[in-house]
Amino acid sequence: MRGVVRSAECGKGETGQRMKFLHLADLHLGKVVNEFSMVEDQRFVLDQIVALINQRSIDAVLIAGDIYDKTNPSSESVALVDEFLGRIASTGARVIAIAGNHDSDERVAYASGLLKHQGIYMTPVFGGTISPVELSDEYGPVLFWPLPFLRPSEVRGLAGYEEAEIGTDYTAMMREVIARCQLDTGLRNVALAHQFVTAGSQGPQLGGSEMSINVGTLDNINSQVFDPFDYVALGHIHRPQRVGRDEVRYAGSPLCYHRSEMAYEKTVPVVELGEKGQVTIDLVPVTPLHAMREVRGALSQVLDQEALAALAPEQFEDYLFVTLTNEDPVVNALADLRRTFPNTMAVSYDNSRTRASGAMVSQEDVQQAVSDPFALFEQLFEAQNGRPMDEVELSEAKSLFDSIVKGA
Repeated sequence: MRGVVRSAECGKGETGQRMKFLHLADLHLGKVVNEFSMVEDQRFVLDQIVALINQRSIDAVLIAGDIYDKTNPSSESVALVDEFLGRIASTGARVIAIAGNHDSDERVAYASGLLKHQGIYMTPVFGGTISPVELSDEYGPVLFWPLPFLRPSEVRGLAGYEEAEIGTDYTAMMREVIARCQLDTGLRNVALAHQFVTAGSQGPQLGGSEMSINVGTLDNINSQVFDPFDYVALGHIHRPQRVGRDEVRYAGSPLCYHRSEMAYEKTVPVVELGEKGQVTIDLVPVTPLHAMREVRGALSQVLDQEALAALAPEQFEDYLFVTLTNEDPVVNALADLRRTFPNTMAVSYDNSRTRASGAMVSQEDVQQAVSDPFALFEQLFEAQNGRPMDEVELSEAKSLFDSIVKGA
């Protein structure tokens, strides 16, 4: 056990120690929100996570998918992942990570054979079976089962699944995959999964950033299929929450990536396993580099000198979503706001005109529709399919758009 070795080397108490792990998910490293790169914000939170690993003597860090924001990540985000994994390894903690729907399975699996010698276990591309990562503590072995993001269509075509009655049912798919794990339920088993998990008719609470998840369709997986596991580390939903029981849990994203996520606190679950059946969960808050908040009022009210004087210095750097109540659009409103609040993300209007039309209109939405219709098509594709386009689809779509533009 890593904890035993660390205690022996560092003198942190007796050799007996319970298994403690961090549950992370939906890092979305390299994320850009309203044209603002979140890399420095992400680095700020990752610093807190590394500090927490040291403070709590963490044995393992679980990353339940969406390590990257895109299947083809930027060099900057790849460097950030490399730095983060290296810092965790230097603490002596293990890392167990799976691919999410935003990740490329092949990129996540790259160099996994080499990395496991450093205590970093990246899921291989799914080939039909799952191999657990085994760690141990004073109560014996703990088996961590990394289940990458899966779709029934991918599983049905694999050897050994030809006779399985999966169809398009995600619950049936996951039941078949878990059955082939041949769990020893007398041991402590922990699953990592990146799926849409529901407890009966009760689904997780979603935010605007999860618009791509098709609520009420066969995409959901009944949480009962995870009953054999002592803890289920879920990713895919950005709001921290339990599903059915406390031990089936979404960690949530460590940062706000959408205005709908401002309403709830971002936390990191620290999980401690005792004897079989004993699980304690401590939700540790994380602090963002920049708070994200909404501001509402006429432009003159938002920029009123008396109101500005009441703000703390750091509030001028917050990420702002501003809703203007002016009856007429204000020329250069975004530029005016950014002179005082440089991190203003978006400006929308709520007035008699927008209420009559049934929706608030964002200046950025209108501008993007005119200047970059392909970006809107990419968003539509992801909303309908639950994933971004792959390289082949992206190339074909761009070719089709080019031919339409030329023919116009």
